[in-house]
Amino acid sequence: MSAVGRLTVPTEGPGLYEVTNEVLGWVRSTGSESGLCTLFVQHTSASLLVQENADPSASRDLETWMERLVKEGDPLFTHTTEGPDDMPAHVRSALTATSLSIPVWDGRLALGTWQGIFLWEHRRDRRERSIALHLGQ
Repeated sequence: MSAVGRLTVPTEGPGLYEVTNEVLGWVRSTGSESGLCTLFVQHTSASLLVQENADPSASRDLETWMERLVKEGDPLFTHTTEGPDDMPAHVRSALTATSLSIPVWDGRLALGTWQGIFLWEHRRDRRERSIALHLGQ
């Protein structure tokens, strides 16, 4: 058996938005006890990651590190039609992941104790991001 779904995540600008509970709720709604849950963000300026969800300073430190690594206004960027944050967002997305695969055991995501699933928004404006979900055997 396999199942498909979609998760919509409203964002308020750059940062990590935890979606663990939403994904777990969807997995439970499928009735599947085991399989592989695949998530795919359908955008070129956002990404997905598994990261610590116990201490918010971990997310802040990641965001600060990424801002330092890929700066807005870099003179190398020629793709600027959609604003100064657009090309840096594409680079940040390229450096991270646009999909995740997480095993499902006993109807639960096989995440570690401090692991959560996050959408990483790389643009400054409010957005609605879509994550395609698939659970297969």
